[in-house]
Amino acid sequence: MKTTISLLLMMCFFLTGNAQTPKTFNLVVGTYTNPGKSKGMYVYSFNSGTGELTYRTESEPIKNPTYLTVSTDRKHIYAVSEVGDGKESVNAYSFDPASGKITFINSASTGGGGPCYVAVDSKNKMAFVGNYGGGSLAAVAINADGSLGDKPQFIKHSGSSVKSNQEKPHVHATVLSNDDRFLFVPDLGTDKVNVYQVTANKEQPLKAAAQPFASVAPGSGPRHFIFNASGKQAYLIQEMTGVVTVFDYSNGELKSKASVSLPVSGAQGKIDAADIHISPDGKFLYGSLRGDQNEIVVCSIDKSGGLAVIGRQSTLGKTPRNFAIDPTGNFLLVGNQNSDNIIVFKRDQKTGLLSPTNIKISIGAPVCLKFVAAN
Repeated sequence: MKTTISLLLMMCFFLTGNAQTPKTFNLVVGTYTNPGKSKGMYVYSFNSGTGELTYRTESEPIKNPTYLTVSTDRKHIYAVSEVGDGKESVNAYSFDPASGKITFINSASTGGGGPCYVAVDSKNKMAFVGNYGGGSLAAVAINADGSLGDKPQFIKHSGSSVKSNQEKPHVHATVLSNDDRFLFVPDLGTDKVNVYQVTANKEQPLKAAAQPFASVAPGSGPRHFIFNASGKQAYLIQEMTGVVTVFDYSNGELKSKASVSLPVSGAQGKIDAADIHISPDGKFLYGSLRGDQNEIVVCSIDKSGGLAVIGRQSTLGKTPRNFAIDPTGNFLLVGNQNSDNIIVFKRDQKTGLLSPTNIKISIGAPVCLKFVAAN
């Protein structure tokens, strides 16, 4: 009798405590709007149990929404329009996670050509935009209704470095610390990560931090930057060399501690490193290589935050500018810009390694993938 009761209790625990019903997420995709291929942002439904993607809806036409971010309350999307003809902008949209509907609100100037990155603080008070072509950044106030303010703060970088495409600054990201107190701005053109303190001044919210920048080796090309969940380490991927630098972080200050090279030893051709993400469990870091490599490189993260390359996976396409790990950690999705598709890979949560699923969708020049809870 006791054995029967124990078995029933175990079954009940398994059914109520361990069994996980696959969750559905929105996948919002930003694109280069090449003629005849794409028109703007697209929303798909993603099944975290099977990895399947189903088209839901799309935004009204917008030119080159190549990077976007979603507010923490999931009610708004902020997307750049990456152009260099004086019409560059950051754009605010309302978003309905239940239906996937995207509705335009307004736009604000970014103050420089080629905006390529936007971040929003956790309270949805400020948007920070990086201009690659303009070598500058903008801090734009967000109003209570989610619209963008009309008096941005503009900051232009100066300087250069040793390679041909480093003749001037090229801001590539604007990343907030986990507590929103500091903004970190990798500049490919100057081989620096510039550091700004975020203040309460609504008109001039950014000022140079006590440590105004952290430098990397000349010719590296800082690109994307990410903190781990604890906020004690940060990771910088460098476009030209494919090196990821590990920093210890505290109170606005970065201290370089280690680095790892993502390309296979003796790799031939262009490296062109791009994106970087950490798995939800914090145990693995992934980086994408474009150019002649077209692969995702897998690194383990040790207790001190250090990295070791443990595997690599072809992206089964060309130019993986951006990729995303679904919030459950089951899958990794790659946007292959120049083969016009998104490829779904299964992720082994124990080993961190990736394997193809044969699931893919066709979409013109996908270059930004963001998961958003659907309910």
